[in-house]
Amino acid sequence: MKATLILSLTLMAALFLMLWAAVALVQSKKLFTTAPKDIQAAVRDHPERFPGAHALGWCCLALCVLAFGGTFVYAGWDGIRHSYGFWQFFGRFLAMLYLLKAFDIVCFDWLLLTRSRFFQHYYPETEGCAGYHQFGFNRKGQLTRIVLFPFVSLLLAWVCTLL
Repeated sequence: MKATLILSLTLMAALFLMLWAAVALVQSKKLFTTAPKDIQAAVRDHPERFPGAHALGWCCLALCVLAFGGTFVYAGWDGIRHSYGFWQFFGRFLAMLYLLKAFDIVCFDWLLLTRSRFFQHYYPETEGCAGYHQFGFNRKGQLTRIVLFPFVSLLLAWVCTLL
C-alpha cells in the first residue's frame, strides 16, 4: 500500500509539472483544450518568457509523459516482484488512477482554476472570464474517465499477470 501511495504521489507531481510547463513555459493556445470554452477563446499565444522557454517546456512535457509511463511500468514490475495476484494489481492500478483523478479535480479544477489566480498570472487576457467560476465545467469528461478507470485497471492487471 505504501508503494501505491508513493506511485500515486509521483503521478500527481508529474501531472502538476505537466500543467505548469504547459501554462508557464510552452504557453500555446493548443494546450488549452481542457479549459472552459470562454477561457479557451480568450487565451492568446505568448512569446517566450525567456530564450529557450518553449523548448524547456516541451522537454518538461516529454519528461512527464515518460514519468507517467514509468510509474505504471514500475507499479507492474514491483507487483510482479512481490508476487501480486490479479486482484492486487487491479486494486493498485485502480487506486493510482482514482487518487490521480481526485488530485486533478480538487487541485486543478477547484483550487487552481476557481480559487487561485494561477492562470490569470500567466494569461492576464483571461481576467474576468466566467469559466473561472464554473467548477464542474468538465463534469462529463471527468465522469467518463472515472467510469473507464476500472476497465483500464482490469486490462493493466491482466497484462501484469501474463508477465
